[in-house]
Amino acid sequence: MFSFSDQNDFCGRRCVWVNGPVIVGAGPSGLAVSACLKEQGIPFVVIERSDCIASLWQKRTYDRLKLHLPKKFCQLPKLAFPEEYPEYPTKKQFIAYLENYAQKFDIKPQFNECVQSAKYDEACHLWRVITVSTNGSTQSETEYICQMLVVASGENAEGVVPEIDGLKDFSGEVIHAKDYKSGEKYTGKKVLVVGCGNSGMELSLDLSNHNAKPSMVVRSSVHVLPREIMGKSTFDLAMMLMQWLPLWLVDKILLVLTWFILGDTQKYGIQRPSLGPLTLKNHHGKTPVLDIGALERIRSGDINVVGGIKRFNHTSVELVNGETLDIDSVLLATGYCSNVPYWLQETEFFAKNGFPKTPFPNGWKGKCGLYASGFTRRGLAGASADAIKISQDIAKVWKKELNHKKQKVPTHRRCISTF
Repeated sequence: MFSFSDQNDFCGRRCVWVNGPVIVGAGPSGLAVSACLKEQGIPFVVIERSDCIASLWQKRTYDRLKLHLPKKFCQLPKLAFPEEYPEYPTKKQFIAYLENYAQKFDIKPQFNECVQSAKYDEACHLWRVITVSTNGSTQSETEYICQMLVVASGENAEGVVPEIDGLKDFSGEVIHAKDYKSGEKYTGKKVLVVGCGNSGMELSLDLSNHNAKPSMVVRSSVHVLPREIMGKSTFDLAMMLMQWLPLWLVDKILLVLTWFILGDTQKYGIQRPSLGPLTLKNHHGKTPVLDIGALERIRSGDINVVGGIKRFNHTSVELVNGETLDIDSVLLATGYCSNVPYWLQETEFFAKNGFPKTPFPNGWKGKCGLYASGFTRRGLAGASADAIKISQDIAKVWKKELNHKKQKVPTHRRCISTF
């Protein structure tokens, strides 16, 4: 990478030509692509809005978090987890692994740079990525100009905060799961957990462990599966069965085994969807909950399961069944979303929801040098698969251009933005 000029252009913006792809995001997806490109000797620039790698893991996850799947399904390309790590590494262990990963492959992101826009310039056949510095009180703009753009900002870039009648009038604390760290400060308090996915279940368990009084809102149906079946990871077992059996049959087997282990979850107010857990995941991207102890607390009454919310009042919540609960705090385990539509000025490859329109496994490559890494709804394994395909494709283009001619650097006059 090198800058056209040390001078700002007439828009007060520094222009930088990138001799290779620009990668937006220094989470696991961006790091995986970077490592694969580094192995092939292809230069790149990683842009990260935060001041660290994997900011979601470092700054927006709760303390007790562990990987929900065995480590062999969560390692990034070119580097396995340390042998001494447990089957389900902790948050701190995973962060240490990622920091070691970045160090091993000499990945040095441009930190504190938030992408404002990325647009393909048809005239120059180049991508223009404009960032604003988020470090310090004085903001400065930089325009990165490149031939290839890798979107690796993630499926979970922003927390989703739903609009619920009366929530703004509630007098107690209201926080999203991304801001929750521990249940320690909630001891003795009545906490309403809105959401019953993996986060909602685990935060309810954590609150219960700290002697809080959690009530978990279960508005829609959800599959709850044991994390392990007969000493083997449920995910690992499913992957093995899918090599020999059709998806619908694997779903049936998992549900029968789950019934023997967990019993009938409907007795506790948790309805199962009509589609099987793997079918639902493949068709709609909805991940089943892997139980690590929350269901036992639900059975014992330590976690109270409630239905949908009608409205919030000053110190209470009214449910759709007419019941009213006095509560001290609200914890929104309402999920996350992609932020790609807010900055990527492109509508052919990415849909309005911030995910590629082309379904898995072909949603990693668009046109004009545009790529997407980590939008498969298949976790870290999906991000790793994307990274390998993307790096191989970029390497083909890169080598082809080197064989034909030396790459010409666009001039300041020809390719400067005229916004």
